[in-house]
Amino acid sequence: MTVNAIRQRPGLYIHVPFCAAKCPYCDFYSVPLSAYASGREAYLTQTCRIIRHLPEEFPGFSPDTLYLGGGTPSLLGAEGLLRILETASEVLRIPADGEITLEANPGTVDFSMLRTLRQGGFNRISFGVQSAEASELAFLGRRHTAGDSRQAVQWAWEAGFPHISLDLMLGLAGQTRETLARSLDFCVSTPADHLSAYLLKIEPNTPFFRRQVQNLCPGEDGQADLYLAAVEGLEERGFRQYEISNFARDGQYALHNLKYWEGTEYLGIGPGAHSYWAGRRYSIPRDLKNYLAAPSLAGILEDEGEGGTLEEYLMLRLRLAEGVRASELNRRYPSAGCWEELCRKALPFKQAGLLSLSPDPEGGFIALTPRGFLVSNALIGKLLF
Repeated sequence: MTVNAIRQRPGLYIHVPFCAAKCPYCDFYSVPLSAYASGREAYLTQTCRIIRHLPEEFPGFSPDTLYLGGGTPSLLGAEGLLRILETASEVLRIPADGEITLEANPGTVDFSMLRTLRQGGFNRISFGVQSAEASELAFLGRRHTAGDSRQAVQWAWEAGFPHISLDLMLGLAGQTRETLARSLDFCVSTPADHLSAYLLKIEPNTPFFRRQVQNLCPGEDGQADLYLAAVEGLEERGFRQYEISNFARDGQYALHNLKYWEGTEYLGIGPGAHSYWAGRRYSIPRDLKNYLAAPSLAGILEDEGEGGTLEEYLMLRLRLAEGVRASELNRRYPSAGCWEELCRKALPFKQAGLLSLSPDPEGGFIALTPRGFLVSNALIGKLLF
């Protein structure tokens, strides 16, 4: 199956809301698994039931990517994870060569589990490594070590996973170019073919926010320096940037995530999950008990308004390193007639080194540079409004 074919079909995201313990920086919806004695079985039963009703609720929904995120999905165990995958594959006819991704934390998997998952159909795994430095892992409240991360990646490779992704965090307390370089070297020395590098953002209502941890972290200039060092360092190590925070070796992009940035439809299942379907954006309340009692997916979705607008398309596309292409923009929005005005607004930012620009009305493009990505929210706002 070609990349373009995968991008054109919808995706299915399943949010697994369980964690062993809540990380102090995390704002994703999750609950400690230990707090729900029957939570795992109830969640599995409800999620599989919802999947079985999707064809009647969303006619024509035929995904070719499945992404289990969280939380820590690996806490469901191999049996539970395969139960979800088998249900989705049977009911939705996900193709055998589609992308099936599992998020996992080092220390929550072993070789036997990974081999069972690979044999059952999972073909991509994403590990939350975050850092290879012990002090940085302690700062983040992570339970694993760099050794745990290396072992987990090695097990996944030996189990036959063809695609492995690693997450890194930037802008941590005490992080320097030197410690970052060691984490980059650690990641690229593994069989991983994809890396995600995110700047730490202190979200309201997290322990980090309440403890004012931002005062311990690098300031704006320090964060920018670390981000640019990561982009440059990964490029030197063979990982090409294709999105603000994502890098791939040999073109091994995260195909499911590309659907988000390219405006492709997807459905999200689980408390806190989001969907984009038939031109509307939807969300599910961040409440596990409410989710477990829901009669169906359609019965629990909250309408968040129109999606797929010109402004939204431009905002999402400008997250990608290839940016906005004039030909594709004109094809999707033939009556917009905005390319010339967009180029006019972009020209000063090209001169400032924040974006690349070719104004040709057919073969032209606008794409942010790494320095532009650092101020992407403000820059995109200037371009669109």
